[in-house]
Amino acid sequence: MNPAFSRYVGKLTPRTPESGGGDRERIPAQRGAYVRLETGDQLTLIDPVGEQVSDLYLVDVEDVEDHFSAGRTTDYGNTIYPSTGTILYSSTSRRLAAVTRDTVGVHDMTLTPCSQDTFDILYPHLGGAAHPSCHANLVAALAPVGVDARHIGTTLNVFMNVWTDPEGELHIDPPPTVAGDLFTIRALRPIHVGITACSAEGSNNGHCTPIDYLIERSDAPAPRPAG
Repeated sequence: MNPAFSRYVGKLTPRTPESGGGDRERIPAQRGAYVRLETGDQLTLIDPVGEQVSDLYLVDVEDVEDHFSAGRTTDYGNTIYPSTGTILYSSTSRRLAAVTRDTVGVHDMTLTPCSQDTFDILYPHLGGAAHPSCHANLVAALAPVGVDARHIGTTLNVFMNVWTDPEGELHIDPPPTVAGDLFTIRALRPIHVGITACSAEGSNNGHCTPIDYLIERSDAPAPRPAG
């Protein structure tokens, strides 16, 4: 069992009927999307169905060769389980974003985004057939802003349930999400963001479904008081 379940008992954002409310955009199953966040903007990823992973990748707008670093984020945060309060660092130790809301507490920073090679090597029964992949979707999302496909590394795999047993073997269990679970980051500098609705059936309890996202702009006008 993933030890993250016990680590964050009592520390998560409560699930409420309003969780993930607002004007959402939808990423279809096995597809991707691009957004740009300015400093202070918030991005919320929402699982609208349940048991669906979303790969998240961040790139510094001012230096598109400076990407999210799972290693530095793990090192500086002293945890492999990102959740509320975690700072997401780049490869040059820039603070890219902070996690501000999390209803789940189970996410992964050990595995790279699935690629065609992933399916060819790990799933030989597919016979090398073309398969949608998170890597291809991230490349399509980020290439227009100058991100080199060869430099896309380990992603923050939101809602992915990965754990290690005492012998060091990795296990991938179904995501523990239910409809409406969410994960929010706040940009600490301008960032390019690639998002996917994960394409690997084995990471999503055998079926791939959409991911919703919601952007809260820091410069959005405050709502007027009623009356």
